[in-house]
Amino acid sequence: MAEPPPQTDRDLDSIREARALARRAKAAQARLAELTQEQIDRIVDAMAGAAAAQAAPFARMAVEETGFGLEADKVRKNLFAAETIYQFIRPMRTVGVIARHEESRVVDIAEPFGVVAAVVPSTNPTSTAIYKVLVCLKARCAVVLSPHPSAVRSIQRVAEVMTEAALSAGAPDGAINCMSVVTLEGTQELMRRREVALILATGGLALVRAAYSAGKPAYGVGPGNAPAYIERSAIVTKAVADIITGKTFDNGVLCSSENSVVVDEVISGEVRREFERQGGYFLNPDEAARLAATLVTPDRLPNPELVGRTALDIAGRVDIDAPPDTRVLIAPLDGVGREYPLSMEKLCPVLSFYVVADWREGCTRCQEILRYGGMGHTMSIHSQDEKVILEFGLKKSAFRIVVNTPTTLGSTGMTTGLAPSMTLGCGGHGGNITSDNITPRHLLNTKRLAYEIRPAKTLVGDAAAPALPRLPETPEKPARGGVDPALLSRRIETFLASRGIAGTTGQTAGPSAPPIRPPAAEPVRTASHSESPPAAAARSHEATVPPAPDPVVEFVCEDDVRQALRDDRRITVDERTIITPSARDLAQQHRVFIQAEFPR
Repeated sequence: MAEPPPQTDRDLDSIREARALARRAKAAQARLAELTQEQIDRIVDAMAGAAAAQAAPFARMAVEETGFGLEADKVRKNLFAAETIYQFIRPMRTVGVIARHEESRVVDIAEPFGVVAAVVPSTNPTSTAIYKVLVCLKARCAVVLSPHPSAVRSIQRVAEVMTEAALSAGAPDGAINCMSVVTLEGTQELMRRREVALILATGGLALVRAAYSAGKPAYGVGPGNAPAYIERSAIVTKAVADIITGKTFDNGVLCSSENSVVVDEVISGEVRREFERQGGYFLNPDEAARLAATLVTPDRLPNPELVGRTALDIAGRVDIDAPPDTRVLIAPLDGVGREYPLSMEKLCPVLSFYVVADWREGCTRCQEILRYGGMGHTMSIHSQDEKVILEFGLKKSAFRIVVNTPTTLGSTGMTTGLAPSMTLGCGGHGGNITSDNITPRHLLNTKRLAYEIRPAKTLVGDAAAPALPRLPETPEKPARGGVDPALLSRRIETFLASRGIAGTTGQTAGPSAPPIRPPAAEPVRTASHSESPPAAAARSHEATVPPAPDPVVEFVCEDDVRQALRDDRRITVDERTIITPSARDLAQQHRVFIQAEFPR
């Protein structure tokens, strides 16, 4: 058996850094998990604002470092992460009780998954880093970013800016971490570390497979190879414009960008003319062969030297004389698979082009394209026929089928109602654990309080199930550091009133409390025209009488005490009242109990 190749010093440095950052994140995780919803939201607010302010510098740095894409589109992606995604996740409850189901009497409680290893690609480095840091901290998960080696500097800069903002808003030190020495061995070590609870991986197929083999829960997104079907009822001008928009957005580096066009034969001529009018250049067989030889590597991967380049740049590199207004190169093909290299995901403004007889043949062709590197990911359909649209929804093995919109923008939620996200699950078809767009909810475990709804004695015999009370209200967290002086003052007033004793003006419950005044049991009513003066006087006298003490209760639990605190009232008990230990502790802390003077 051949021995593994020796590890270089750089590999060892990367492994050591991965271990150190995983330990650091784990230490921060314990503190992060204790923060309240208000504290978490304040941190997320600060990070999103800081990232949005740096959207343009981040984009410039990403293009300069990687050579991929367009600066203006990277600005849009950065703002999409820092503003659109932020606005979507901002209202989410991710701390404490997040849902109450009255019918089933179940209460959902959020629990952070733990430390997240977040792998960030070179194609969308800064926008993906912004997104992953936001969703992780919103879910109270510390994060360790593992950048693509060719985008380390720009991803580190995002981490620095967001860390500074997070710390200023109260985040624990170590909540955000980023590797600086990145190798495959270091990234694999990070994903395998026992401190890491979850992997959020975006990148090439090999990396995603490594994430799934790390022995941890993982969300991984690989290639897309999205087809775009133009059905005969489509509005051709808009369909073509949408496809070109999607394919040229950031020069096609998003995994959800269009890679193939499938068009009904009866409108194929019109579609072709519209593509040419809007900047599409159709390759002849010789040009397509030369492009395939340069663009597709022997491993059936896109050539990194052409990824994220413009159509004219690519054409120049393979000696194709395209018009100066060319925005996308289009290669007519007859099939899908290894014999047709340009039928794969291309990550640049190059499209394959197929003509089919009708929607049924189009359905089959789109399925073939998805099987060749895009299972479970994304496709689009351009049509006005709702029956055909529904058939594609029912039969296609893509979990995002966007209708009459670019796949690039529709799949991520920019132009559709899908959850805004930079990580798109491919479900069972793509070997993923979910088909959702990943949000903070996917980084939470949910604990559930499940109240009895079918008493055991009703499961046998004819006993009827009793009526179910409503779920108890969610208690507030007990205040730390004692009772507020003003609140204590009011409680003393209530106690004195229950004994028929008026408070003394000027007496204080604490150094900053207001003077205690005699409480009014009820508002004094004035006489109406229909009341006689004696009746009004009697009513006025009655209104000044303090209320009778509450009856002695038989049982008190912690929730009863919390409810009393919320209602600003006392609970009357005597020596026979059954009081749970937690209720007694909380009540003594806040002086909630009134001890009855006489036995029941």
